[in-house]
Amino acid sequence: MESGKQLTGTLALAVFTAALGSLQYGYSIGVINAPQKIIERHYGRSLGVWSDRAADLSENSTDESENNDAGKHPSVVIYWSLSVAIFSIGGMLSSFLVGFVGDLRGRVKGMLMINVLAIAAGLLMGLCRMWKPHIMVIAGRAVMGFYCGISSGLVPMYVGEIAPRAYRGALGTIHQLGVVIGILISQIVGLDFVLGNDDMWPLLLGLSGAPAILQSLLLPLCPESPRYLYILMGKHQEARTSLHRLKGEYDPTEDLEEMRREKEEADKEQRISILSLIVSSVYRRQLFVALMMHLSQQFSGVNAIFYYSTDIFTRAGVSQPVYATIGVGAINTVFTLVSNDFSWLSYVSMAAIFLFVSFFEIGPGPIPWFIVAELFSQGPRPAAIALAGCCNWTSNFIIGMTFPYIQAWMGSYVFILFAVLLLGFTVFTYLRVPETKGKTFEEIAAVFQKGRKINKDSTELQQLKSSSDA
Repeated sequence: MESGKQLTGTLALAVFTAALGSLQYGYSIGVINAPQKIIERHYGRSLGVWSDRAADLSENSTDESENNDAGKHPSVVIYWSLSVAIFSIGGMLSSFLVGFVGDLRGRVKGMLMINVLAIAAGLLMGLCRMWKPHIMVIAGRAVMGFYCGISSGLVPMYVGEIAPRAYRGALGTIHQLGVVIGILISQIVGLDFVLGNDDMWPLLLGLSGAPAILQSLLLPLCPESPRYLYILMGKHQEARTSLHRLKGEYDPTEDLEEMRREKEEADKEQRISILSLIVSSVYRRQLFVALMMHLSQQFSGVNAIFYYSTDIFTRAGVSQPVYATIGVGAINTVFTLVSNDFSWLSYVSMAAIFLFVSFFEIGPGPIPWFIVAELFSQGPRPAAIALAGCCNWTSNFIIGMTFPYIQAWMGSYVFILFAVLLLGFTVFTYLRVPETKGKTFEEIAAVFQKGRKINKDSTELQQLKSSSDA
């Protein structure tokens, strides 16, 4: 093994610690799923539209009343949908702050700072019975979403910057792996006999903030990103020390030289603002591809499965829907590492969802998160990442908020809509998304600039830089 390429204990600790933020993100996505009916009943009680006595009377009578299912009341449906979707609103708003937080005090201190949000969110949800559960849970989910919007950008940024070149590809999947493990854990502890019951569900939601406590204890032991220290702060000696901590005793000259060249390129190319990037024709094709990749991830319908799979399996006739949901989580994790009239069709439905999630985690899951960095150079990259993140979270919100209504409208055929959308995204990817493996930025850029008027682009690029300097 070549010097400087070994996986040291410090590097493993740093990657594990960062991935706790990803795990927390995944837990927050999946935790709202299993206890849906229980939480809906508590919402109904708090809103005064449902009671245990009314439900008992309804069950004992021939009158088909909606009182025996709190989740069918329009007020409960609205608050429940908002509980799911507000998470994405928080992430949508904070996705623009990833670069700012990461550059303010560094990647490590940035992750440490935002853990206050995660702990506060966990307390709001864990103590929701002390006031109005529907308000407390929605507030907690909003704050947790705000945390996850920043964390989902900081974690891949930090891991990508500390990973040795030989392992950047493998370690680049750590964020997505952490997310799907978090989803799986939330589904297991959400079982009725664990925490997904009438007594323990606030603790189930409150545990969303637990990884932040562990991460806060471990982050002070993690080295800062050498690239942040060298390129942004100009602290060459501290960058050298960080490299030694991460890679052991070796000659860091090659890595430092790579950072020096990267710093020179970054100094030459001014940062381009989000507005300038949106109106620019120079980067329009790259930006369109980046946004479409993130749209394809969310409008595949995968988060509808993660948010509502228990209800989906119940409607499909699966007798133990929570265990089917855990199966989705298990399949999800494994593959990251590498009609209802007939009862037997419920198992076809279950198998189809397992297969769907499997293929999602091979491609549409992880790829949109890191392809943006490959499509853009240093100047427009931060703005492009912010826009792509906002696009992802906005799409996530739309799915979370509208899926119950789409499901009520389309019934068993709800995923036909997603299949049609995926067909369109597949055609787009085949025709418009270039292969980036093994290519330099210049080679990738050449694909997008082919056939364009170079002089016009150069003039506009200079105008973009001038507007960024202003």
